[in-house]
Amino acid sequence: MKTARDPRHLRRIAVIRELFSWEFNKKSKLSKESKEIIASLDRIDKLIAKSAPGRPLEQINKIDLAILRLAAFELIIKKGIPFKVVVDEAVELGKEFGSDSSPSLINGALGKLINLEKISDA
Repeated sequence: MKTARDPRHLRRIAVIRELFSWEFNKKSKLSKESKEIIASLDRIDKLIAKSAPGRPLEQINKIDLAILRLAAFELIIKKGIPFKVVVDEAVELGKEFGSDSSPSLINGALGKLINLEKISDA
């Protein structure tokens, strides 16, 4: 059972914090995983834009965007993590750090992304 002290949960929190900070300061110190995500932003952001067509990237809350980028990276590039786990974790992070609408935006966008990319559960 996942807890707030789960090392994977804490790692994801650290990554979304780095991605959020990077939005405001491109010279932020980044972990290897955050650097990998940023190196893949063209692909990731295109997928997010397709999966959330009602919200242009510029209109998505920066913390929600960081969560979506991490989740998309885990689903599309990193792979190996069951998509249900990635979506559940992203929604929980949205509840923890985002606004009231964050969990539904994240859940909907990731659901569409999974269907667009035909991702199978690992």
